[in-house]
Amino acid sequence: MIDQLKEHIKEVKEFTTTSKEHIESFRIKFLGKKGILNHYFAEFKQVPNDQKKEFGKTINELKELATEKVNSLKNNLEAKGGEKLIYGDLTRPGESLELGARHPISIVKNQIIDIFSRIGFNVSEGPEIEDDWHNFTALNLPEHHPARDMQDTFFIQTNPDLLLRTHTSSVQVRYMESNTPPIRTISPGRVYRNEAISARSHCFFHQVEGLYIDKNVSFADLKQTLQFFTTELFGKSKIRLRPSYFPFTEPSAEVDVYWGLETETDYKMTKGTGWLEIMGCGMVDPNVLDNCGIDSNVYSGFAFGMGIDRIALLLHQISDIRLLSENDLRFLEQFKSAF
Repeated sequence: MIDQLKEHIKEVKEFTTTSKEHIESFRIKFLGKKGILNHYFAEFKQVPNDQKKEFGKTINELKELATEKVNSLKNNLEAKGGEKLIYGDLTRPGESLELGARHPISIVKNQIIDIFSRIGFNVSEGPEIEDDWHNFTALNLPEHHPARDMQDTFFIQTNPDLLLRTHTSSVQVRYMESNTPPIRTISPGRVYRNEAISARSHCFFHQVEGLYIDKNVSFADLKQTLQFFTTELFGKSKIRLRPSYFPFTEPSAEVDVYWGLETETDYKMTKGTGWLEIMGCGMVDPNVLDNCGIDSNVYSGFAFGMGIDRIALLLHQISDIRLLSENDLRFLEQFKSAF
């Protein structure tokens, strides 16, 4: 009987497989309730007393080898199976992925860029920490000019000449300094003003400003450009321009689009007039052109600027501008279907 055990030991040592089913069959054969080991343990009482010590030692050796063989083969199979599961098993179920959504500011900004790119405007960008020259002086706002009070500014304490830009017109100055006309560019970006935070205003927001400079540019060119833009973005073709004041444009105007009075929301948004202010614009002041190295006797141009946040509030009927910067997933997930 001991010789039979040694034959089984040899069988266990030589056994190998990469099949899960074969491993299970091997386990049942040796370690199962009706397996070989239980049979020999049951026969132990029949073994002569002088052979019991050697028989017990041999049967324990067989049990340890069989158990170790099963565990070893299973571990190897799981290791290979895990690698296959990660890299090659196309039958495994896929993991569901949460789809993200573009931020409403990005959605509107991309829409605006797309509209103006169709009529030849490129995109220019600049630093958010700006110097006094590019943010104020070059734009016809010299030191102590009263119009500087129109924009409550965050200055850098360690350097009074540096500040957080109050508009993206500073990008236009930089672009004019490094490019020659004809110039046709829009400048989207974040700007900062020291204002109280409420449902309608914030200390930082987003603007997009446009600039067109060439020979014989007129106010009529400005109006037709804005007419095209409002029709494409809002689907509203009726606009009006009201006289206004901006230090860097002359003449200057505020642009209103006729929103209509079809719903109660329209009445609230337009205060019952049907008209909605969307941006400011004007012909570039000759002083600005000269400050940027462009001959105002040869070239003229127009500029315009609008708040992307405000446009987003209008297009998506958002009641509180603070929602745009609070990163509330319940709010942002509403824009998953938007592009």
